[in-house]
Amino acid sequence: MEFLRPATWDEALAAKAENPSAVPISGGTDVMVELNFDRHRPAALIDLNRITELTEWQSGTYEGQEGEVVRLGSAVPYARITKELSGPLQGLAIAGNTVGSPQIRNRGSVGGNLGGASPAGDAHPALLAAGRDVFVEAASVRGTRLIAIDDFYVGVKRNSLEPDELIRAIRIPVADGPQQFSKIGTRNAMVIAVCAFGFALHPKNGTVGTGIGSAAPTPRRAVEAEEFLAGELASRNLWNSGGLIGPAAIQRFGELVSAAASPIDDVRGTAAYRRHSLAVMARRTLTWTWNEYTQSLRSAA
Repeated sequence: MEFLRPATWDEALAAKAENPSAVPISGGTDVMVELNFDRHRPAALIDLNRITELTEWQSGTYEGQEGEVVRLGSAVPYARITKELSGPLQGLAIAGNTVGSPQIRNRGSVGGNLGGASPAGDAHPALLAAGRDVFVEAASVRGTRLIAIDDFYVGVKRNSLEPDELIRAIRIPVADGPQQFSKIGTRNAMVIAVCAFGFALHPKNGTVGTGIGSAAPTPRRAVEAEEFLAGELASRNLWNSGGLIGPAAIQRFGELVSAAASPIDDVRGTAAYRRHSLAVMARRTLTWTWNEYTQSLRSAA
């Protein structure tokens, strides 16, 4: 196995172009597991740790995206996301705080989650819930293209990157409303999610965001649930009044989230348990975020 250590981003892209089957490695929290258990032994690894720009983030405005956006370097570790971005990227920060152990959170990154594209990756539900205006910067020697988060996942542990592309950054809109993340596991740490759910309120455009993890071949939205809840909030003027959503609407939202999944039975849980858990998490995260939202309305008044 070759071990390539580019010193610059251009060198990394050149190495990937020359070795399309090479696997990029930064934190190594997923790649090294595959290697240690001899599940995957690529011909080459591309070590990205010398490229410091991948561990940086900036906020600003970007063409094609409305409002303020965080451009998150692909190798920014979860520990820094939870510490530095808990306000602008609330849902992702909450999700990041559930990843593995402190050691793993100090090394693992969103770019690694995206590259592996496991449906159980903790970052995926939060990215989907953050809105349809989330983009992955995929770069190669041919240039850079933006991949909408909804188009990124194409199969079990498969993404839409071309063989010569590397993930440079993820562009995520700054939260304009409360966000939440919840997952079910056999314990609170060092565990792969049985299933997970991300949720976000987007009061500026009157929409809500959802993200389902570990309950389908790919991370996915609960589209009907989003449309139902957004319709309820708009038709009853709840965005402005901050009134009660009501148990019937909350129950229906949970049912629609559960129906959007297509889980399987495996060693971590049954399909029935996953569907039940998603409904519970959907109701809870909606309640938590709506309480936070209505409190902000009262504070503003």
